[in-house]
Parts: sequence; C-alpha cells; structure tokens
Amino acid sequence: MMSVKQVLSFAAAVAFAAAALPAAAQTVLNVNTALTTDDPMYAGLERMKANVEQRSAGKLQIRIFPGSQLGKDEDVLEQARAGANVAVLVDGGRLAPFVKEFGIMGAPYLVDNFEQVLRLQQSALFKGWVDKLRSAANLQVLSFDWFQGHRHMLTNTPVKVPADLKGVRVRTPGAPVWLETVRAMGATPTGMPWYEVYSALQTKVIDGAEAQHPAVYGARLYEVVKIITKTEHIYLLTGIVTSRTWFDKLPADQQAVLKEESDAAGKWASEKTIESLADYEKKLREKGVSVVEIDKTPFRNATAGVYATLGYTDLRVEVNKALGK
Repeated sequence: MMSVKQVLSFAAAVAFAAAALPAAAQTVLNVNTALTTDDPMYAGLERMKANVEQRSAGKLQIRIFPGSQLGKDEDVLEQARAGANVAVLVDGGRLAPFVKEFGIMGAPYLVDNFEQVLRLQQSALFKGWVDKLRSAANLQVLSFDWFQGHRHMLTNTPVKVPADLKGVRVRTPGAPVWLETVRAMGATPTGMPWYEVYSALQTKVIDGAEAQHPAVYGARLYEVVKIITKTEHIYLLTGIVTSRTWFDKLPADQQAVLKEESDAAGKWASEKTIESLADYEKKLREKGVSVVEIDKTPFRNATAGVYATLGYTDLRVEVNKALGK
C-alpha cells in the first residue's frame, strides 16, 4: 500500500504527464483544492466544470482534485507558472510572494460582508493586481469571489482574549499575512499543509489551529479539538488561479467561458457557504465541540498592527476606498 506522500507524488506525476501532451494541455484544466468533496467550494467547482464543458461543447474540460491530490497549493502554483494545465483554489497570501498587494486579501478583519468582496473584485485596484500577477508570475486569475467562511480559533483550552493564546502552537498556512495575524492574536504560529493538521493535533505536534466551519467539519477536526472560539479573524477569500501561458493559448471564446463560469461558480459557492454556516455549527456542536461566542474587540485591537508590520498601511486605505468604507 502506498503512503500518503507516495499517493500525492503519483497524482502530481499524472498531472505533469497530462500537461506534457499537447492536445490535453489545450483542452483539459486540472483544478486542485485542499478541501474535501463535501465542502460547498467543491460543489462550486463541480458546477463550474459542468457549465464550462456544456458551453464549450466539450472542447474545454475540467478535472477536479480534492484533498490536495496534486500537491500543496504553492507547488501547484509553480506548475502553473511553468505553463502546466493546472489551476488551484488559493488564498491571496500565497500569491503575495509574486504580487505583494494580494496578501492583504487575507489580512485580519478586512471586509465585513460578501457584498464588499464583490465590490473589491470589480475595482480598478484589484484588476491592477491581476495584471501585475500575469506579468510578474505568469499566473492568470480566473475569479476571486470564493468565500470559504470566517476563520475561527480551534483549541482544547478556553480562549476569551489574546493572552489566553500565549504559548499555544497554532497551525496556519505559511504565508506571512497568516503567520503575523496568528502571532498578533497571541499564539505561536506554525505553518504546515492542511492535510497534516489532523495528525499534528492528534500527536500534539501543535496545540490548535484556525479554520472555517466547513473545512473543520470536512477534515473531522471535531475529533481532535474541543473548542471553537468564534474570533472571525479572517474572512477567507480565495480565487481560482491558473497558468497565463496555458490560458493565453485558448481560443478567445473558451477564455471568456472559463472566466465567466469561474466567477459565477464562485458567487454560487459563496452563497451556499453563507447559507450553510449555521448548519455546520449545529453539526459541530452535535459532535461534542463547544462553539463559543466572544467579544471580538480585543482580537481586532490586537491584530490592527498587522497591516503596518507587513507594509500594508497605505494599501488598506486604498482598499477601504474600493470597499466604500
């Protein structure tokens, strides 16, 4: 029996082999996501697949790989930069190494609602970032309106204020905006892939994590954490990003279909996520997890300095203008 690493390596090899075939590279897009098949985001990807294939009369096909089967998000982005026919549902923090401005999409308490997300995505400010990503990193944003839920703190000890997180090792994605946010909240940030979180909590390599309800439930983290503290510190915005080289070789009509259906599916999946959050919370409580409401003010205050730490002070002013704040 192959190990998890061997399975992932094999899946990545299959993707690269597919990318090496000229015909397949022009007609098939392999989409990677860290999420499981029961997440609203996965349903959105399936909707995108069906609509793209229908509108293109099968000339453009999509294959979906849940559970990071093609590798870590960062690895898939590198495949895309090299011209492979891959895409990934990814947060702005992982795009920041190429275009710094994208990192602010994962900054603490940035937006208040989904309407603001749509406003930002349609702004000239955001479209400028997309153009910079194309030229700086050979990456093409198809859409960036996939809201996965509010990120909360997951622990086995009560958390009411940032001081309660002192010395608590909390898993977070490795991008600077995530690391600095968790550090500002009082915890010790530990970067690691999502698929390693369950075992790391189980073996106490880490003491906690931070994530949104659908992902927590899909990964069965209710088996290894007792408390979800509703900090809502990050409004998790993600987008589908692919290879500029691959995208630019598509006929113009297929490019339009792919972008339009990616955007429409993102809105649909986000609405489903918003509708499902209360139900996920109910199911988590039924699994024995305490879901705790708190005063978020101390966490808002504690993380306010993250923008200055990362050099986003002026950019936040621009974003707030785009959001109509």
